[in-house]
Amino acid sequence: MIDSKYFYQQAIALAAAGEELYQRGWVPATSGNFSTRLDASSAIVTASGKHKGRLSPTDFIAVDLNAQPISEGKPSAETELHTRLYQRFPNIGAVLHCHSPVVTIISKLVKPRDAITLSDYELLKAFDGIDTHNSQVDIPLFDNNQDISALAKQVDNYFSKHASCPAYLIRGHGVYCWGDDLDSCMRNLEAVDFLLRCELELMRFSHGDQQ
Repeated sequence: MIDSKYFYQQAIALAAAGEELYQRGWVPATSGNFSTRLDASSAIVTASGKHKGRLSPTDFIAVDLNAQPISEGKPSAETELHTRLYQRFPNIGAVLHCHSPVVTIISKLVKPRDAITLSDYELLKAFDGIDTHNSQVDIPLFDNNQDISALAKQVDNYFSKHASCPAYLIRGHGVYCWGDDLDSCMRNLEAVDFLLRCELELMRFSHGDQQ
């Protein structure tokens, strides 16, 4: 049974996050989708086709971890990309999917690679479990696929064989980022976007040096 009070609290928090992310230009038009875990077997996720800068508590749907709705409404078409993460990592409490220009551009520029390696950045310490700049985090990339179930399975297979990281990219699409709760997820998302912006600038300077 859904805890209606907790559902409402999570909906309000996600709506506030959506407004902030929209103001940053990370969820243009109706792009992006957000979720938080409700309990061990369910989550709350944005409804399909909603403007993320103008969300209300009625714009969220409760789903089980098989991505099936358990409250009224139509959840985001990409819900399974959220619920697979909740299944894989029991500690995850929130997942945010955004389409910032930085992550969208860099995901297309590094097409021959299957991951972007972030190393020797002080801001890596924003991620849980990292306490030195002398660290390395691989952000995997996956080709875009309109078959969400197939894409979700591909992502899950990757994480069954690799150490956890705070995010992954979909080429030409955007970023999925997560954390133990919504606050840590927002922190991770901001850090990932900053670090990928740095990588994008380094690519630009490297290309200029070669001319």
